[in-house]
Amino acid sequence: MILKPSILYLLCFFFSLHYCVPPYTQLWFDQTVDHFNLETQPQTFKQRYLVYDKVWNRTDDGPIFFYTGNEGDITNFWANTGFVFDIAPAFGAVVVFAEHRFYGESYPYGKVHSFDREHIGLLSVEQALADYATLIRTLKKQWNAQNSAVFAFGGSYGGQLSFWMRLKYPFVIDAALASSAPVKLVYDKKAQPDYFETVTDDFARANPICPSLVRQGFSAFLDLVSTGQPGFKTLTNTFQTCSPINSADAANLLLLWIVNSFGSMAMVDYPYPANFLAPLPAWPIKAACEMIIQAPTPLIGIARAAGLFYNGTSGNLTCFDIAEEFVPCSDQTGCGTGPDGYSWDYQACSEIIYFPNTNNVSDMFPPRTWSLANLTAHCQKNWGIIPRPDWIDTYFGDPELIKYSSRIILSNGLLDPWHGGGILHSISDSIIAVVIEDGAHHLDLRESNPADPPSVIEARKIEVSYLTMWLKEIKEEKHR
Repeated sequence: MILKPSILYLLCFFFSLHYCVPPYTQLWFDQTVDHFNLETQPQTFKQRYLVYDKVWNRTDDGPIFFYTGNEGDITNFWANTGFVFDIAPAFGAVVVFAEHRFYGESYPYGKVHSFDREHIGLLSVEQALADYATLIRTLKKQWNAQNSAVFAFGGSYGGQLSFWMRLKYPFVIDAALASSAPVKLVYDKKAQPDYFETVTDDFARANPICPSLVRQGFSAFLDLVSTGQPGFKTLTNTFQTCSPINSADAANLLLLWIVNSFGSMAMVDYPYPANFLAPLPAWPIKAACEMIIQAPTPLIGIARAAGLFYNGTSGNLTCFDIAEEFVPCSDQTGCGTGPDGYSWDYQACSEIIYFPNTNNVSDMFPPRTWSLANLTAHCQKNWGIIPRPDWIDTYFGDPELIKYSSRIILSNGLLDPWHGGGILHSISDSIIAVVIEDGAHHLDLRESNPADPPSVIEARKIEVSYLTMWLKEIKEEKHR
């Protein structure tokens, strides 16, 4: 018997079957191209959004769970944000995932011309938030859901957007759950602990000897670079690059390729196999650490560990095309590749600005400094713009103003390299910090899994309890 997708999902929920994310209905919204320039209106573009309404309790003003899409294809976030689907039936909620402009399939002028200098300036936090506010208000009218509460959900940059939506559009967003959102980082520009310091701590947690071996591996790497062509040949063979490493620049790209793999695995250090940034085994940091320890030399060890990320658990690659797999950009933690990577490169030039550096003291990576001067040179060369490091602070106000908001949950996992830029202590009885001891990047937003550590199970219980309480409050307010 073939079950309809909605019935299959309900069975997943009620019988506690896992890994069940329901099918979506893909829709398109005629979104305003420029919300802040009347001269360009009524120009619109097709913004993609996804909907699941099979468990929506319309008659009782069931809430709208609205995912504030971030820097990528929205279908990927749908597939990796199972928490909202786990709890939607209990809340009688309709789920909406909106795609961020200039990502996925929501490019105002197509995937080529959207990056023209006369168009790329339309990619901004302000425009994205206005997109979401406009879409939500339109859907509430279309669905005759004016009394339905709207809960924003988001992870990472998407979590920042959920947080900012509640601050900037409190009449549209009634509450927000911002997971792994480094909201302090864009104000302070420096995380405590720093991104790469947490990556190092994650490796030390897997095995205390791992960071020392990684340092030795990088030391051997740099020694080979100093010998010129003989060293380049050894690096080519050891790291199995498709194109030969034949210059200091190529070696530097390889070095950044390695560092990116370690940081990325720390972000998705989940307790079960997953395919978010790459198809990886359970606890990938532990797996990488074991590779490093078991390797005949530390250099071979870091080569094998980096290969785990780029080759995944399938191991189909015979060589690594490092120039395709990693593209240096304005964000020193990585921008990704393809059009979405270009978009994030621009955003990390214009508004989302921070400076994660390495020093080989508090972290295990070779020293590298990325300053405002370095960023400015990159952004002027690639986009013709000068970064505005203080604009987010100006637009959203001083961080101290957060205490005057309400109904926001800020969750952070201590395994997540971004947690040092997050808010780790509750600000009030309505601005709640949830700290997840064994959580990597927005683990709490992922679907329930038998391998979940107790800390994330407890975190989700806390989140649901606040969302339940707030929904009751909001319904009472709307019916006064």
